[in-house]
Amino acid sequence: MALSGVVIGCGWPAPGRAQAESAPAGNVSPFPVASDVRIAGDDKQTRFILDLDKKIPLRAFALADPYRVVVDIPQVSFQLEAGGGTVARGLIKAFRYGLVMPGGSRIVFDLSGPAKIKSAYALDPANGQPARLVIDLEAVDRAAFSQALAVESNAELRPAIEVTGSAPAGTAASANDPRPVVVLDPGHGGIDNGTQSGGESEKGLVLSFGLALRDRLEKAGKYRVVMTRSDDTFIALNDRVKMARGLSAALFVSIHADALPRGEGEAHGATVYTLSDKASDAEAQRLADSENKADAIGGVNLTEEPTDVADILIELTQRETRTFSNRFARLVAAEMKTTARMHKHPLKSAGFRVLKAPDVPSVLIELGYVSNKDDLQQLLSENWRSRTVGAVAQAIDGFFTKKLVSAVPETRPGN
Repeated sequence: MALSGVVIGCGWPAPGRAQAESAPAGNVSPFPVASDVRIAGDDKQTRFILDLDKKIPLRAFALADPYRVVVDIPQVSFQLEAGGGTVARGLIKAFRYGLVMPGGSRIVFDLSGPAKIKSAYALDPANGQPARLVIDLEAVDRAAFSQALAVESNAELRPAIEVTGSAPAGTAASANDPRPVVVLDPGHGGIDNGTQSGGESEKGLVLSFGLALRDRLEKAGKYRVVMTRSDDTFIALNDRVKMARGLSAALFVSIHADALPRGEGEAHGATVYTLSDKASDAEAQRLADSENKADAIGGVNLTEEPTDVADILIELTQRETRTFSNRFARLVAAEMKTTARMHKHPLKSAGFRVLKAPDVPSVLIELGYVSNKDDLQQLLSENWRSRTVGAVAQAIDGFFTKKLVSAVPETRPGN
């Protein structure tokens, strides 16, 4: 649950199509610019100051398990020094920032322990100082923190669903469209960079792949294609699942790129994951644990998210869904091995939250390891991307062809 929020100002900009967080060199940013950050204080009281070129409204609230403070602001062009968010001081262990919805940015502080927001405010420029956003934190004990907890029903900013290639879901045009809905889910986004290596972030690599796959599928015209995100926007894991279920999707494809932590050896190649209650191996468990932390990274209140949908399922429906998921995973692995390096164990399973739609066949594709220089080179190659997109598209075609064939009832003699 969220600690009662502090709201300063009003007048959030109307949501529109998200734009890049940083303005191109030489261009004037259409959004307020954040240029510098300072942290002062100790483990009793800590102050965070963000320099801006204009005053902006803000809303701040705290979350527990893990302890975090979240600051929601209008969309900002962050032009801060690289690595600045990793500096720990006082109550702040680290902080991160980024787009969380079209028109809205977010700053998330990881705290060293329970703390309350003593004050949160914005200042106009004055006396040669720029406009500033100021957050004052004060340490409290767990009991005091828990007593102050209150439900913050609108703590998370939800982006709108975008349907590409056809009218939005729910309209008459899409309701009468017999084509199956394929949901493409580029992982991470906005405030959540995913894995990073060599100056490249997972969120950008998988978005490029997802957009290319969308274009390939739409060109064929066989499917209605929906992107969970088509730009650099953060979307909570549960929202991704809800999107697929709300559209009665016939297939959900989540796209990621892995990285091994330093000192944990070397790995390479693509892997295709399906959902299971028990991970197929320790590496699959590590990855699922990492991916399932995305909501915490983005400042989502995990205590309000459902952790298990099994109690609302009809067992046969869930079993059939997993059968179709496994079938598609095998098709993807078989097609991808013709264009991409594959992991030595290309088919794995684990408890990924994003795959938990009980009635939508779902897989998660790890395109490779950004921590491996050869894999990263492939991920950056337009030629590799084009060929691998073609392989995944071929697997999707094969999946629906086999599904339609298996759905045709057998003709008995004499009928």
